Amino acid sequence: MREIKASQILFFLLLLALVLALALASTACLFGDLPLGDFRGVALVVAAVLLNYLYAFAVYRLFLCWLPLLDGDVAPDSRAEFIANVNILFYLILFNSLIRTHALPVPLMRLVYLALGARLGGNTYSAGAILDPPLTRIGKNTIIGHDAVIFAHVIEGARLELKTVHIGDGVTIGASAVVMAGVRIGDGAIVSAGAVVTKDSQIGPGEVWGGIPARLLKRGGPPG
Repeated sequence: MREIKASQILFFLLLLALVLALALASTACLFGDLPLGDFRGVALVVAAVLLNYLYAFAVYRLFLCWLPLLDGDVAPDSRAEFIANVNILFYLILFNSLIRTHALPVPLMRLVYLALGARLGGNTYSAGAILDPPLTRIGKNTIIGHDAVIFAHVIEGARLELKTVHIGDGVTIGASAVVMAGVRIGDGAIVSAGAVVTKDSQIGPGEVWGGIPARLLKRGGPPG
């Protein structure tokens, strides 16, 4: 794993300071003069935390619009490495607590993933963790089971690579399954609970995969 450099940490801290300043200023302007009674302190803290995350989503998306994450090998000391490491800092410091702790209901997590840049079709929900939302594309009517994990990065020693994950319509990802970088899953496919779909695997429409590593268990039927 590569070291995150001081310049990348400093850049992230500047963005974080912007987020905190906006959240605190907005809290003071919106709620500072309201008669909140005995719960004033609690109400202000809750408002500041909520506004902090809303501004964090906005600043993060603006960062990605300016410096987008792109598929491919991430060379040391490159622009791509700078972007990838700042992205990692956003997740380690701000977003990991939302994604990994199951603190929010599944319907709200859909909104969080959309805010973080995931492309999710209608009626698609995740009870697991999507670790790289900007590099995750999922169709409609798809369910990701409890504690399943989808990620679009490859870390092998000092090597870092980003590969978008594509999941089709009507797909079922079982509980505790793992879907690795570069995987493509066709419409109506099923990944069994606990399966590990290794990087760059191609799962066809209607196929059933399971096991560690995941392999084809049943071929898909004729197109509907």
